[in-house]
Amino acid sequence: MLNTITRMVAFAALALSFAAGAQTPTLNPTPNPPAAMPTPAAPQLGASNYILVDFHSGRTLVDHNADERADIASMTKLMTTYVVFQELARGNIALGDVVPVSEKAWRTGGSRMFIEPGMQVTVEDLILGIVIQSGNDACVAMAEFLAGTEDAFAGVMNHYAEQLGMNNSHFMNSTGLPDENHYSTARDMAILSAAIIREFPEQYAWFSQKEFTFNDIRQHNRNNLLWRDPAVDGLKTGHTEAAGYCLAASAKRDGMRLISVVMGSASEQSRASESQGLLNYGFRFFETVQLYKAGDELARARVWKGEGEEVGIGIGQDLFVTIPRGRYDDLEARVELPPTLEAPIEAGQSLGRLTVALDGETVVDQGLQALAAVEQAGFFGRSWDSTRLWVGGLFGGDDEEDADDE
Repeated sequence: MLNTITRMVAFAALALSFAAGAQTPTLNPTPNPPAAMPTPAAPQLGASNYILVDFHSGRTLVDHNADERADIASMTKLMTTYVVFQELARGNIALGDVVPVSEKAWRTGGSRMFIEPGMQVTVEDLILGIVIQSGNDACVAMAEFLAGTEDAFAGVMNHYAEQLGMNNSHFMNSTGLPDENHYSTARDMAILSAAIIREFPEQYAWFSQKEFTFNDIRQHNRNNLLWRDPAVDGLKTGHTEAAGYCLAASAKRDGMRLISVVMGSASEQSRASESQGLLNYGFRFFETVQLYKAGDELARARVWKGEGEEVGIGIGQDLFVTIPRGRYDDLEARVELPPTLEAPIEAGQSLGRLTVALDGETVVDQGLQALAAVEQAGFFGRSWDSTRLWVGGLFGGDDEEDADDE
């Protein structure tokens, strides 16, 4: 479960379209469900743009100007680190690799790690200098190390932004220093934050580190929520005159993880308070439930003209839903399958859809797939099933053998 237990369930109202009737999977009990409570309106913040998203389900809980393009300042460094983590994962670089420091990197203004030309600086130290100290000099050194120039590195950043579906983002540098063609949105920053947490859980731990000392200079992480709330474990602040004060934050309580992004806040104090307010609202009034695990069988469907007579139908990935706290028992779900399935069927082949609704509003619309392959039968098997299907069509149903399928 999420929120103390995993609730792996099929709902009592789940109706499965099946060739010979409906099926209802066995229900797992829901121990100690939270009491239902009214869900108040989302908090109204002073920030210009903000969003609150559940990490597991992807559901947006709060949204204000979340798709409006704006300056993101040093939240840019989330994409810089994402590119670095990709290179580490591919084996193209190692944490112990020594990175040369150019004069350009050394002279880069703004927040700094205080590296100097000629220093022996490792990839790991530069990552910590970017994540914790928000070092612009560290960003430029890393960009030049990976791509030759910072301009070329920005092209790599934009490549990954496109792959992640960050449709309203464009990067011109690795630091977040102002440029009229350098922008993103609260929603895109939430997408990027989720990708870092999901794809690089070991490296993500760096974002919770509160301080880092380099060149005999100790600097603290600018994310004040790391001291305020033990559930918070990331991610990144940002500030320029154009962007205001920004913060992408994530917290995990009782297995439920939320991501907030606040942009254009008035001060360092307000961005922390507004982010905390969003996170508290989400944890207080919502819960995230795991409905099924990847590979769970939701139904078995009749297969015609195949070596096997049935195939399991399920989902290809873990499925979560975020709902108002205490409303789990009010969920209604339905699986729809094609009325007739004929072999051959490949494992993973798309077969129908699962929809889950709450108060008539769809909260899940998920494609289903075959959990195993069914090879085509030989000539006589195919011919026999063709005859049975023809007879069933004449008389308005399947033959007597399948009429009582339950």
